[in-house]
This record gives sequence, structure tokens and C-alpha cells, in this order.
Amino acid sequence: MPDPASASDSQDDPDTRRREVAAALDGALHAAVAPLTGGLSPISLLLAQTDWALHLATQPAQTLRLVMDAQRSLLDIWTGSPGSTQPPPAQSGEDLRFSHPSWQQWPYATWVQAYRAAEVWWKDATALRGMTAHHQELARVFARQWLDTLSPANFVLSNPEVLQRSAERWGGNFIDGTAIAMDEWRLRKGLPPLRPAEHAYQPGIDLAVTPGKVVHRNALVELIEYTAQTPKVYTEPVFIVPSWIMKYYVLDLSPHNSMVRWLVEQGHTVFIVSWRNPDEGDALLAMDDYLQLGVFDPLAAIARLLPRTRVHACGYCLGGTLLAIGAAALARPQRIERAELLAPLASLSLLAAETDFSEPGEMGVLIDESQVAMLEDLMAERGFLTGRQMAGSFQFLHSRELVWSALTRERLLGEQLRPNDLMAWNADVTRMPAAMHSEYLRRCYLRNELAEGLYPVEGRPVSLADIRLAIFAVGTEKDHVSPWRSVYKLHRLTQSELTFVLTNGGHNAGIVSEPGHANRHYALHTRHPGDPVHDADAWQAQARTHAGSWWTAWHDWLRAHGSRTQVPARHIGAALGEAPGRYVMQRYID
Repeated sequence: MPDPASASDSQDDPDTRRREVAAALDGALHAAVAPLTGGLSPISLLLAQTDWALHLATQPAQTLRLVMDAQRSLLDIWTGSPGSTQPPPAQSGEDLRFSHPSWQQWPYATWVQAYRAAEVWWKDATALRGMTAHHQELARVFARQWLDTLSPANFVLSNPEVLQRSAERWGGNFIDGTAIAMDEWRLRKGLPPLRPAEHAYQPGIDLAVTPGKVVHRNALVELIEYTAQTPKVYTEPVFIVPSWIMKYYVLDLSPHNSMVRWLVEQGHTVFIVSWRNPDEGDALLAMDDYLQLGVFDPLAAIARLLPRTRVHACGYCLGGTLLAIGAAALARPQRIERAELLAPLASLSLLAAETDFSEPGEMGVLIDESQVAMLEDLMAERGFLTGRQMAGSFQFLHSRELVWSALTRERLLGEQLRPNDLMAWNADVTRMPAAMHSEYLRRCYLRNELAEGLYPVEGRPVSLADIRLAIFAVGTEKDHVSPWRSVYKLHRLTQSELTFVLTNGGHNAGIVSEPGHANRHYALHTRHPGDPVHDADAWQAQARTHAGSWWTAWHDWLRAHGSRTQVPARHIGAALGEAPGRYVMQRYID
């Protein structure tokens, strides 16, 4: 513990005071500049650009090859020769901007051919030998950003579908597009839209409607227990910790695709954490606060409600990372404080949750020392990262789908995007306290402390190798937030029995994968203690593929790793209110 006298001396030291003032002024400058660069560090961008330019300048043979490839592509396009200008089929199949039949006509087909050739060329041109992997990714992403901006689909005169629609409607599509833009502006300012939405999904009315009650509340979370739907329930309840980036009800959307409702209908008692939306007063909340208040305190509440009962713990995305930290802390030889007051764990399920951040996927493109420092300066201004700022990062990484395609449909074609439950949840953004978010980025992304066995809980590092619980881990094939190969790295961090599932879909749609949903499939394989650890590709080759939803496999796994007994349906006693509770209703206009 620091000496109070020395701390007072350091505060009075002129040199220390000048450094603090200079840092505060620089931070204010960075926060003012951030909106001009979309919240991205110009230093990170300039370093990547310089790395690329210098390596290009010192590799004349590669430069000549790239120039010749560009000339050959232009010649093929000019002469109408097929071949090298066509990208791989998978790349073309993922691009829906040119799916309308009119793009197959001249001259639009030629423009599309040239555009796709440019995509292939720039992907090659940004992968120069000698560049750091991070700078290669940054250069590739920014090349893609410029190409997405310059797509012929984004402009009236080069988009045949827009021209056709304009002729059919005598320009009425532009009037509708202007009205849509006006309504979006009004909503951002907290004003009601001029035209009512087709269906305004709301928590407690259309979403998050599974019956239940708030049975515990602290300064950061509410704990919801759901009403039993079967005469008997399995002895071990399911305790779910969702990500705090978004509202919890992604796992309780509409009744037909609610994971919570489905689990209750299968006879499980379900508890879930609902995070409070932070404000200016929460700037100093740290990762340890989220662990203590979001995992340990709810487990203590469950222990009071269901004494001497083990719990199937489940975490989704960041909630899974936090839960893994908590499970490791509970499993280490030096027990955490008040451990005897917490409900013991029966198993651990991690859904699209990373524990090793050495290959974090696309999110890692935006995370380095300079970028984190700018984020810290930006958050210091208000004490939190706004939901709009967080959403901007995802929009930047997926501007083709989330920005340009949406703008084309709305502004140029005059088509109002039809709302659905997942879109409504995605728009219900949350904030992140400055201290917690900075600590999360530095400890997990920059220093990878959890995988290295260095992440501290109550002053001592935790190790995932201490976990002896059976683990059920899920990755999704198209996950850009938690790439499945990154999620798979858990195999190298624990010797526990580990059942790994790879399901189709993305970070959200792959997890919200209710039984009966068309075209769903998953691969599953279990590694037992003592089995060799294979790499992700070898696992994929030996895993057995199943049709349908992975939820059914998880249900069978939960039953197999519990006591296999049932008790009469539990009655919810004293409660603080009906689900979905108070915290989920907190909304801010940032």
C-alpha cells in the first residue's frame, strides 16, 4: 500500500503536475479530433500506410508484377476476355449488391467485372512480404473501405436497378428515400418519426416476454428467474451471463426463437443476468466490478434461493469470457473470498466466447496501443463509450452490408428496411464504462493475459488449466466478432472434457438457432481428458455433422452432466418485479 505522505508529495511535485496537465490537454485534443477520423487513431492508420508504402517502394519486382497484373486485368476487360478478372466463386457469392438481373447487361456487367478485379488486385497488393500482420490487415481493410465507397452500386447513374426503379416510379423512390433519411435524423435527436414504423418492437411487449421475475438486484445487474413451464424441472438450474455490450434479451427475442423460453419448456430452471446501462457516474467501474457484481453476486443469490444446488453456468460472448475468468478463480487452489457462499458450478458452457485473443479476427484490426489510447481519451470526456461509438466500429468493419447496401436500398430505391426482432435488439445499444473497457482491451486484446495465465482476480492470477468442469463451447462459422478458430483455442488452455460445436450462421444468428429453423446444421466432437489436442482444421475433419439446431445437443449435454434427477417445478418466492425488469429499459440518446 503506498505511503500517504509520498502520494501527497507526488501530487505537489511540479514536474508530476505539469505531466498530468499536459496529458489532460493532449487527451482533450485527441477526443476533439476523434470524430473527424471516425474514432480511429490517425497514427495507427499512418503507420500502416507508411509500412505498406515503404515495402512497396523497396520491392520493385513485386511492384512491377502488380502493375502488370493490373494492365492484364484492364486488357481482359477491354477485350471482353474472361479469366483472370473473375474472383473466386465464394467471394462473388457473398456479394449481393449486384444480384439484380439488370447488372448482367452492358455496360453494367463490364463495370462489375472491373470492380471485382480491383477487389482481387488490392487484396493481393496489401499483402506485401515484410509488413507486420496488423498493418497488412489495416491496409486490406482500408483498401476495401475505399472500394466499397466507390462501388457502382452506390451511385444513381451507375446502378441499373435504381435507374429502372426511378423510371417506373417517376422519381418517387427519391422522395421516399428523403423521408426515410429525415425520420432517421429525427430518431437520432430523440424526436418521433414523421411516418410511424411498421412495427416497433419493444422489450416486455414483443421481445423479452418469457414469464419470470427479478429475484435479485445490485448496482450493476438484475437477476431474472423464469417461471417453470413443466410440472417437474431438472435439479440443476441454468445460469446465463450474456455480453454487456448489448441487452441480454438477444437470448429471449420473440417467443418462437427465444433460447430462454425453449430451455424452460424443456424443463430447465433458468436464471439470466440483465446488465444496467452505465452512465457518467460509472466511469470507474472496472472488470473486477463486473466479475464481482455480474457473476459472483448472482451466484450467491442463487445459492440463497436454491441452497446446496449446483448450477450449469453459461456465458455468451464477453459474458463467456468473464464467466471463464470467474470459473478459473473458483477452481484455483487459493479460493476467492466468500467462495463458500456461492452456488457451486456443475458445468461450464461458453457461446461464441474467446479466451485466447492472439487471433481475435476483424475486431483486432481496430485494436493496438495507439487506438486504445485514443479510445481512452475519447471515453475520458464522458466517462463511457457510447453505444453509437461501439456500433460505429462494427459498421466500419462491415460497411458493405451495414452502411452502403442499406443506404442504397433506403436512399436510392426508397425501400424502408423491414424491421425484425433481431434488428430491434441490435439497435438497443448500451454503453461501457471507461475503466472497464480500457482494462478489457489492454488485458485481453493487447496482452492476452487470460490465455497467458496472468489475468488477476483478487490480486492473484488465474489459470484456465485449473478448471475441472466439463465444458461445452460453441463457435459459429461466419463469426467476425469471435472467430470460431479463436474460440477453439480453448482446447489448449484446459484439460477438462471439452465438447466443441461449430454451427452455421454468424455471431448472433448462429447462437439464436432455434429448432425448426430451416437450413441449420452443426458439427460436434468431444475431447476427453488425456486425448491429444488437434488444430482447428483437424478437429473439423473428424467432427460429426448433424442437421438441425445445436440447442438440442446442448440440452442432452446438460442432462448428461447434471444429476439426471428432477424435482417439482420451483415456485418463485419474493421478487423485485416482473421480467424483463428495470435495467433493460434504460435507454440514452448519445
